[in-house]
Order: sequence, then C-alpha cells, then structure tokens
Amino acid sequence: MKLSTSEKAGKLTIAIGGELDHHGAREAARRIEETIEASVPRDCVIDLRELRFMDSSGIAIILRVYKRLNAIGGRLTVENVPEQPMRVLDASGIDRMIDINAMQTEKPV
Repeated sequence: MKLSTSEKAGKLTIAIGGELDHHGAREAARRIEETIEASVPRDCVIDLRELRFMDSSGIAIILRVYKRLNAIGGRLTVENVPEQPMRVLDASGIDRMIDINAMQTEKPV
C-alpha cells in the first residue's frame, strides 16, 4: 500500500494506492490520523485513483476519517474510486453519509 498526503488552502488530500487490506490498514489509519491532527483541515479528499484492491478495512478507514473530520467541523469526499473499490463501497452503503465519486473513464468516440 502506498499513502501520500498534500495540503493546499486548508484542503488535505490523502492519496492511497496499491492494495488496502487488513495487512496495511492499521499503519494507514495511524498515518492518516497523525496527518489530520497536525493539519486540522476544513476539507479532506481521499483520492483512490491508484488503488487496485480494497476490502472492508478500507471502509473502516474511511469511516474513521469521516468521524474525525465531523468532530472538528470538517468535510470528507472520496474521489477517483476505481471499479473494484467502488463495488466494496457500494455494498456498504457508505455513500449515504459521504460523497463518493467514481473514477471517470474515457468513453470511446
């Protein structure tokens, strides 16, 4: 699993790539929490464009970030979600609480 963060104008972007499963979830959650505590963002985007695989551990991380941001008055959006992670998120119903945006694919002309 690959995780990187950037911040611009009060907006924290967390990019997660590779595979997000129970093996890497604990470390990812710790790193994300530390970043949120250090920056206290008003808006946060979790960008999943480079994520190849996600299991329920990914849902747990997203919910954890959502709850933390909600507690500090922030807002979470999950963007660029590829097909396999989107199936996991759709099955969870998490989109009733959090803005989830699928990866845009180019359509043939």
